[in-house]
Amino acid sequence: MIQPEVYNEFESWIDYLLDNNTMPEDTRALCLNLYDDGDNIYSLQIVAANRYSDTDSDWPCDEVWSSGEDIFRIDISDEEDKNRQHAYDIFKEIVAEYLLEGKYSGLLTSYLALDMGYVDGELEIIYKA
Repeated sequence: MIQPEVYNEFESWIDYLLDNNTMPEDTRALCLNLYDDGDNIYSLQIVAANRYSDTDSDWPCDEVWSSGEDIFRIDISDEEDKNRQHAYDIFKEIVAEYLLEGKYSGLLTSYLALDMGYVDGELEIIYKA
């Protein structure tokens, strides 16, 4: 279950980003890059790309916009389960909730796809048009 304060922090972060940035017109898909920062800290970065492919997982490299160093972090040191998969599951649950009720859910689902994954791993489709 999502901790309300974590979801609220995510919602504030992504709303701020999207309030203050316009996605380039040639954006075709979004990728949520996850990072393992060590010490039970995990980060999420948004990347917009000008193409999408089911078969080429390098499509996010065709970046047209990124949140750059403005990333969302979670600390799972107080969680019983402290592995990467647990952090992934938390991010996935937060994003799924935002896609249901978030201010910019319509924008995020207006592209061909929204994928998520660790930068050193496979991508998972979170939403596909």
